[in-house]
Amino acid sequence: MRLRRLVTDDLAALHAIQSREDVTRWLYWEPRVLDEVREALEAHITRPEDEGVVLAVEPRGGGGLIGTVNLIVDAANHQGEIGFMFHPDVQGRGYATEAARALLRVAFERYRLHRVCARLEPRNEASARVLEKLGMRREALLVENEWVKGEWQSEAIYALLAREWEASQRS
Repeated sequence: MRLRRLVTDDLAALHAIQSREDVTRWLYWEPRVLDEVREALEAHITRPEDEGVVLAVEPRGGGGLIGTVNLIVDAANHQGEIGFMFHPDVQGRGYATEAARALLRVAFERYRLHRVCARLEPRNEASARVLEKLGMRREALLVENEWVKGEWQSEAIYALLAREWEASQRS
């Protein structure tokens, strides 16, 4: 797997992911049309690096973008939040775990963050399993705390501290 910066040529592959109901089911936004994906892509490309990064994920043998991983950085509090999104055709193959693990390395080693969290709807069991494989612990469950897409949704919060990350790298 290879992580790289997003480029404008990623538009079609990104649209193929973000336009799907099965991908956006647990996100705050609905499937996106091409112009919405173009706008989001431009925002990711031009985001100042000190605020975080969205990276394209490509499989080992090439073939273009199959997903993205993102890190939002709160430098003032030395904290970050990670997320990931993959095309359903490649889900379940370990790409999300491998890419998110690489992004945690960036968060703790490059950005020198103290804590990294991830938030998700707890019914998104596949994403919860990825976070647990990364060694993140579930710190909170906010029950029906948000009205999203016409229903009350809950929010699970997972986190990992820098010292826990460092200990896992030594073992």
